[in-house]
Parts: sequence; structure tokens; C-alpha cells
Amino acid sequence: MDYEVFLVRFWGVRGSTPVSGPEFSRYGGNTSCIEMRCGKHTLLFDAGSGLRPAGAALPASGVTDFDLFFTHCHYDHIIGLPFFAPIYDRSVKLTLWSGHLAGRMTTRQMVDEFMRPPWFPVKLEICKASLDCRDFVSGDVLRPREGVVVRTGSLIHPGGCIGYRVEWGGRVVAVITDTEHEPDKLDQAVLALIEDADLVIYDCTYTDQEMKRRRGNGHSTWQQGVKLCEAAGARRLALFHHDPTRTDEQLDEIEQLAKDRFAGAFAARDGQTLEFPGSLHKKR
Repeated sequence: MDYEVFLVRFWGVRGSTPVSGPEFSRYGGNTSCIEMRCGKHTLLFDAGSGLRPAGAALPASGVTDFDLFFTHCHYDHIIGLPFFAPIYDRSVKLTLWSGHLAGRMTTRQMVDEFMRPPWFPVKLEICKASLDCRDFVSGDVLRPREGVVVRTGSLIHPGGCIGYRVEWGGRVVAVITDTEHEPDKLDQAVLALIEDADLVIYDCTYTDQEMKRRRGNGHSTWQQGVKLCEAAGARRLALFHHDPTRTDEQLDEIEQLAKDRFAGAFAARDGQTLEFPGSLHKKR
């Protein structure tokens, strides 16, 4: 059997806004950015402030051809793009994907509107990298690279949001952020994306108690993440999109509560890396 590794690295795990200070030092303060290495292929999910350090590490490891998938375009998920060094490098090829604005705005329009005065001092044309913008519709099955399958689905969030299920080498990792659950219901779209997943990266901004006064904000809880993972037969749950006010000590407490309910749960940290050895011939 040919064994290869599916690697997941967290570059940014916060929601809403980056934070700094000693009380956030262990879990980190960068906003949403996740790297996945599917063998020789590199995929990025979201362009929050965590994209800036990712942009320093990728070229150093020899990666010059990769894909970036947007869940949506709220500030905390795109703010790092203008500071992503590879987009200014002529040797880089970057494919940008989005589907949350299907029928309203293309991926090219979204990026162009964001990277221009008065929001940014220069226009997108300053980028020297080869940028290929791709559009899709929620529910589409994407095949960005040989052997990589990316399934998509709609999440419940103001303005729209896309969840992703990445399949490669007999392994499955799902990105489910940002989404709001209905009380006492399991979202069928989410269940389909996370079924039998090796890792579910889930929006755990709030707790069940906090959710009572946070309805309509478009976010979920670690308790709901546990329920979904149990129902879907998922193996591990990464608590993600941490509330920006949540300190290291508070996240320690939440992580322990989640572990007590679901052994595979953990609170994601900036810089954390997970590896999933598998076989391209493994049957699920």
C-alpha cells in the first residue's frame, strides 16, 4: 500500500477580529486561515490575518502553485489577502475559489472590490503572481488538483457562507465555519459534509449559554459541534473561530469540557499541525 500524509496546519483560529496580548499567547490571535497539504498539493481555506505568516512559510517550503478557497468575505476571512507575500511574486500561481456570492458577484469582482482605494492603497493589478479566479455554486463538487475532491455546501450565516469537505488519500477533513444552528436541530447540510470525517473544523464561537443572547450572529457552539460529530461518526473535532475575547485560560476550560463529552475534541491553536497518514487505496 502507498502511504502518504494529509497534513492540516492552522495559521489563524480566531473569529471577528485579530487579537494580541499575553492572555492570547498560547492559542494565538490571528483570524481564519487553514492550510491543507494533500501530498504534493497545497490548499488554503480563508484569507484572514493568519494568511500573512502562511505567506512567509509557503515559499520557504518550495510551494509556488496552490489554491485558496473562501468560505465568505467578511473582514476576518479576507483581511490577510493584501499582505500575502506570494501574490506579489511572479513565480507564483494561485487559484482563488468562491461560491458564497454565486449570481451576485464573481470571485474576481470580490477581490478587486476589496483590494483598491480607499480600502487599500493600490489596486489588484499590482500583483505579479498568476491569479486564476474560479466561481462555483453551493453543492458543486470541485476537483482542483489530481486526486483531490472538494465537496461544497451552504452554511447559515449572514450574507452566505460555504462549508467544505476535502477528500484525498482515503482521508476526509471538513471546514465548517461560519454557521448558526437551529435549536435542537442538526443541520443536514453540515452532516453531509462531515460524515465519517477524520477531522471536523467547526465554528465554536459561543457556548450554549451564550447562544441564548447571540441568535442571528451566524455562529455556533462547541456543544453543537460535539452533537454533529457524534451523529456523523466523525473522529476529531477542532474547536475553531474562537471568540476574540476568549483568553487562553477560558479556552483551556472549554477544551476540557469538550474533551469530557467527545474524546477527539480539542481547541485549535495558531501554528498547530496535524498529520493523517493514509493510503490512496484505503477504502472508507
